[in-house]
Amino acid sequence: MSLAAMFTKSKGVHPPENKVTANKKIEKMPLPKVVYLPVAQHIGAPAKVIVKRGEEVKTGQVIAEAGGYVSAPIHATVSGKVSKITQGIHFVSGKPMDIVVIESDGNDEWVELDKKTNLSDMDNEEILKRIWDAGLVGMGGATFPTHVKLKPPKDKPIDTLIINGAECEPWITSDNRVMLEKGEKVLKGVRVMLKLIPAKKAIIAIEKNKPEAIAHMKKLVAKSRMKKVEVLGLPTQYPMGGEKTMTKEILDREVPILGLPLDIGVVVQNVSTCVAISEAVFDGKPMVERVMTVTGMVKKPKNLLVRFGTPVEDLIEHCGGMKDEADEIIFGGPMMGITQYTLDTPVQKGTNCVLIKKNTKADERNCIRCANCVNTCPMELMPTLYVAYAKKKMWEEAEAAFVDDCMECGSCAYACPASIPIVQYIKLAKAELGKIRRAKK
Repeated sequence: MSLAAMFTKSKGVHPPENKVTANKKIEKMPLPKVVYLPVAQHIGAPAKVIVKRGEEVKTGQVIAEAGGYVSAPIHATVSGKVSKITQGIHFVSGKPMDIVVIESDGNDEWVELDKKTNLSDMDNEEILKRIWDAGLVGMGGATFPTHVKLKPPKDKPIDTLIINGAECEPWITSDNRVMLEKGEKVLKGVRVMLKLIPAKKAIIAIEKNKPEAIAHMKKLVAKSRMKKVEVLGLPTQYPMGGEKTMTKEILDREVPILGLPLDIGVVVQNVSTCVAISEAVFDGKPMVERVMTVTGMVKKPKNLLVRFGTPVEDLIEHCGGMKDEADEIIFGGPMMGITQYTLDTPVQKGTNCVLIKKNTKADERNCIRCANCVNTCPMELMPTLYVAYAKKKMWEEAEAAFVDDCMECGSCAYACPASIPIVQYIKLAKAELGKIRRAKK
């Protein structure tokens, strides 16, 4: 256990931060010539395409409607012509999905936006509808539809709203820049959520390695006179940004096994999601872009405001290209990110970072029973047990050992001296359990 971990309520690791873009202001990425918009950019049912090939569309126009309540619509992120509707492979799940391809006309002609000035002029149902219609999902990476999260069941009263500004993954600095440059919109989003969820308090939680963001948000909160809101500095430790870890650290409450924060009276939202809520409710703006970090082995690392559907190759070129020794592209950070197999992969709603690096994966060796994975697991699980079960195809035994409660943070694999890809074995176990459960229905 690291020295930092000794002063926290939860376990974890402390990898090198590498926040090289922390002082890089947000730049607006030039409009892409072509966007590739998958219909599955969120947890839940995929959206259903409602446009046709050859159709002219405007920026912000709905091109795929929500496929159910736990779903979110997809909007055109540029104006232009739908050149084709094709199929591709989801960059996380590996499942096939529809992709709407739009060729930009370069004009960025928007649909008319329905702006609102006063929050008091809208009831909760109208606010939730504006959030749903705008296609909002959690922007911390989980991509859970925001309107669902902001309407918790009546039998689960919420007393605390936590705004996640921890950004604990190495390299990523997009949320840090959002707080520094869009802090007022963060608070406007918090104000909206406190109307929807009458919690007793809202806590903006930021790791202490972001002192400028902490100071800036404290200043804005004081100016706003929002008495329910406070800013809290958290220990710098991975995975402090995980909602279960954060809830334990801040409130000393444990989310039950297979449960969610709302089971213990808490809702957690990311700071970038707060900005999107503000823009949806007050500006009528649908979710068509986000701030993200492009970093690692690129010649000019940046924080960029990027339209969804932009191919990752465009971002890399805008940042001066890759260094010669680079051979791996990750969407997200080095701990929980997903390696991509092609430069054509488009930016999506949950893409907060593109990390370019050299693959340094070592060969897997035999477990030496050191218990590093157990000692670092923030969920108090036994990762080495899941590896053994996966190798023996003992899927139901893994289930009985609460493999579903693993948040796949990668702390175990990071701490493993035998270079065992523990998270991959856990993902395999979960996937096989999913097949078994579906077969039983």
